Amino acid sequence: MKKTLQKIQSAVRDLPLAEGRNETDVPFVTAWRCTGKEIPMPDGENPYIYIVLDGLLRLYTPSGIMDYMAGQYSISKIDTPLAGTVLAFSDRRDFLALCVEFTASDVISTVLDLDNDLTERIANGDMQQQAMLAADAAVSASVYRLLCAMRQAVRSEFLRRNILREIICCVLCGSCGRQLLQSVANIGSVEEIYEVNRWIKENFRDSFTVEALAERKNMSVSQFPQKFKSAVGMGPLQCQKRLRLTEARRLMLEEDKNVTQASIAVGCESLSQFICDYRRMFGTAPKEDILGIQRRLQECAGFLEKQARGAGDASDIL
Repeated sequence: MKKTLQKIQSAVRDLPLAEGRNETDVPFVTAWRCTGKEIPMPDGENPYIYIVLDGLLRLYTPSGIMDYMAGQYSISKIDTPLAGTVLAFSDRRDFLALCVEFTASDVISTVLDLDNDLTERIANGDMQQQAMLAADAAVSASVYRLLCAMRQAVRSEFLRRNILREIICCVLCGSCGRQLLQSVANIGSVEEIYEVNRWIKENFRDSFTVEALAERKNMSVSQFPQKFKSAVGMGPLQCQKRLRLTEARRLMLEEDKNVTQASIAVGCESLSQFICDYRRMFGTAPKEDILGIQRRLQECAGFLEKQARGAGDASDIL
C-alpha cells in the first residue's frame, strides 16, 4: 500500500501542477494541489472518489467530522461539502489529492456484473471488516494501474473503461461501498440529482422551495421530492437544514463564532429553532457539542503525536 501510494505521488508530482484542479492525461482523472488552508472539493455532476496523496484532510459533514490521511479516500455523496480543511501539509508545504470520476451508468453496469449475492451483502452492510479493508487498499493499486495503462504504447479506451470498473468494484466492496450503492443505484437520471445537490450546497443559506428546484430540471413537482429522497435518504429542505447545521458547526469550531453568529451566518432566522434543530441532529446543544469536540480533538492530537514518534497508531472519526 505504501509503495503504491508513493508511485502515485511520483506520477502526479511529475505533472506541471498549478494551484487547484489539474488535468491529467487520463480522461476523468484530475489532480488537486492546494497551498492554502481551505481545500476546494470537486464540484462536477458525476460521482467520484477523492484520494488523499499527500497531507491530511478534514471534511465537516452531517455524518461527522471526517479526517483522511494519505492513501485514504472519500466518495462523493449528498453531504460531501464544497471545501475541506488542511490539517497537515506535505513536506513540500502543499496538499495533494487525485479525483477519479465515473458516471452512474458505470456504477450500475458494474453492480449488475458482481458475483452472486455480493450486491445484496454490500447493500445490507454484511461485508466482513477484513474484506473491506483489503478492498480499500486495492483501490490505490487499481488507480495506479489506470495511470500506467494510459501511458502505454497502445493507448486503449477499452483498458481505461475496464480498469475503471475494477476501481468501482473495489470501492463497492470497501468501507464506502454501501454509501456509493445507495447514492446512485436506486434511481435513474442520477446526474440530475447531483446537479440539484450541487446547487443546494452553493445556496443553502438562501430560502428556496421544492417547486423551484423541480422547475430547474423540468421535473414533475409531484415526482421530484420522492426521486431526490430515493437518492439521498432525505428531502431537499431537510438536506438544506443539515448543510446549514454542519456549516454552523464548522464556523464555531474553526472560526470561533458564537451560537448566534453561526446561526445568522448560515441563514437561520430563529435562534431557538436553530438550537432545537442542532440538538436533534448532533445530540446536544451547540455549546456543549463544540466543547466536547474540542476535547476529543486534543486527545486525537495526542495520539497523532505519539504516532509521529512511532509509539502508536491512531485514526479517528468524530
